[in-house]
Amino acid sequence: MTDVLLAAIRKNQYAFHPVVPFDPSTDRLAPFDLREGGDMPVEVLEDPEAFMAFPEKLRQERKARYLIGGYNELRVMYSRSDLFDAETEPRRLHIGTDIWAPAGNPVYAFWGGMVHSVGWNDRKGDYGATLILLHQLEGVPFYTLYGHLSKRDIDGVYAGQYVIRGQEIAHFGEPAENGNWPPHLHFQIIRDMELREGDYPGVVKPGEAARWLANCPDPDLILQLNKYL
Repeated sequence: MTDVLLAAIRKNQYAFHPVVPFDPSTDRLAPFDLREGGDMPVEVLEDPEAFMAFPEKLRQERKARYLIGGYNELRVMYSRSDLFDAETEPRRLHIGTDIWAPAGNPVYAFWGGMVHSVGWNDRKGDYGATLILLHQLEGVPFYTLYGHLSKRDIDGVYAGQYVIRGQEIAHFGEPAENGNWPPHLHFQIIRDMELREGDYPGVVKPGEAARWLANCPDPDLILQLNKYL
């Protein structure tokens, strides 16, 4: 059976505006593996100051405009916040793509749409300032979530506002406004918001992976960055 959303996205990929500024002829990307045994040493996770500095240090070392990674990635670093704890199984599986770069980096609408909701999710480890857009492609509705933004980007924004393709909609936030993370963008595709507003899980229980990954397809279908890694 054809997946109508994925088919619509693939059919229109050629016309998408970049979500972040990127010129493949001059800019370099590098992967950022946050799985156990990946790029971030355990001792960095245990040192708040080192944790905040590590992604930018790695980005500079790899001479990359952005570090990219995260979709369907099992991460140990969520143990640093009780936000991801649960009595049965802790949430450790990341279901969006993270784009790491300095605070202030602009974010653009890849396609036209409408503001579904905004949220100020300010617990440690959460999204901080969050924007969710509603789109349609080939008559198929779906959503995109932008997390860890600058707080000023959501001030005055309300559900029902329209955005156009290529519109500057946000910027990467500082740690004080992005859930206490090193600056980055969490980007996620969502089929069904399940009546949620201003928030949607970006980290889930590994035992429930099939359900969540089905509702949140690979963000690179829109970003189209992995081919440059």
